[in-house]
Amino acid sequence: MTETELPDVCVVTHPLAAAGENATRSLLDILAAVTNVALVTADLPTDSEIRERRELVELTRKGAGDSVAVAAVRFLLNQLRMCRVLAERDEDVVLFYGATSYVLPIVAARLLGKTVLVEPRGDVPLTLRLNWEQRMPAPLASGLAGLVRTLERAGFSVADGVVTYTPEMARQLDLHPEAPTVYPTGARYVRTDEFAVSRPYEDRERVVGFLGRLDEEKGIRELAEVAKRLPEDVTFRFIGDGDLRGWLEAELADDIDAGRVELTGWVDHDDVPAQLNDLSLLVLPSQPTEGLPTTILEALACGTPVYASPVSGVPDVVREGETGFLIDSRDPAALADGIEAILGRDDLATVSETGRDLIESEYSFEAACERYRQILFAASA
Repeated sequence: MTETELPDVCVVTHPLAAAGENATRSLLDILAAVTNVALVTADLPTDSEIRERRELVELTRKGAGDSVAVAAVRFLLNQLRMCRVLAERDEDVVLFYGATSYVLPIVAARLLGKTVLVEPRGDVPLTLRLNWEQRMPAPLASGLAGLVRTLERAGFSVADGVVTYTPEMARQLDLHPEAPTVYPTGARYVRTDEFAVSRPYEDRERVVGFLGRLDEEKGIRELAEVAKRLPEDVTFRFIGDGDLRGWLEAELADDIDAGRVELTGWVDHDDVPAQLNDLSLLVLPSQPTEGLPTTILEALACGTPVYASPVSGVPDVVREGETGFLIDSRDPAALADGIEAILGRDDLATVSETGRDLIESEYSFEAACERYRQILFAASA
């Protein structure tokens, strides 16, 4: 087989929420540019673009369910359905995207003689544990999450290869990025024509911002305290919507009235580049559950330095003092001090340029396509 004769790919995912749907659509766009691709999933949003653009097999319209027991039953049933579907598919490669603990269909695909790749989107067991701890005793939540982690590791060992976003993400998942079955540069991509520098860094005001869901796991309460502590000539802008928007409006009412804090509400994705070009610094105190937040890549593409937690794949992209800065502590006082120190630097225009250069060279659509060409060729050779 030559690199121009790449195998067809069947992508398998778990039930998709909005964020997962966006990431899956991006992966399908990349794969469709290099070979034929189809998607097997469950509970796809009814208005998803994927329905019209890609070959789709939907196992069920039911979500994961509200209770752990219901979720466990549907988890097993979906795996059995996947085994049946994969037996009927002609694709030579099956890529489990996010569904890395789906051991039954992973084993079935191997037994069917297919090349199996698994690609985690982040630390799913940790995400589940944090969610379950809100609904059950912590020891039980930890035990169930440990079971999911065991299944995930079993999937890693059975598969022909594991794809991660960056080498550091591989390490945090206890994988060696130089192992022959690990492909540590499964690039995400940014639409670099849409996400571009429209306002030179030197022309930007002292506006610091957060972009994303306004909920507990994004550190919004800590950022509210940060906003109160910043100097009066710095504006903090919350870009997005979520459960904590009402709380923010009440908590920061005086600062909002004074113009020191801004809440934009929901922003359409087409308007995100303009918002990022308004910022001197994007602040993302991410949880260790995330793989590589798309927002970071989009900010760097717009020449906006990022101040982010060093979780999973982030340190490979937010390079200290080069493309951005890494958060040492999520304590509000430490975060505020860090922001002030960054805004006081005299090399931020250079940091802005370096961030844009990184995205153009490593995270453009063309670069992502080339990486997946290499992954498919190597895995199927």
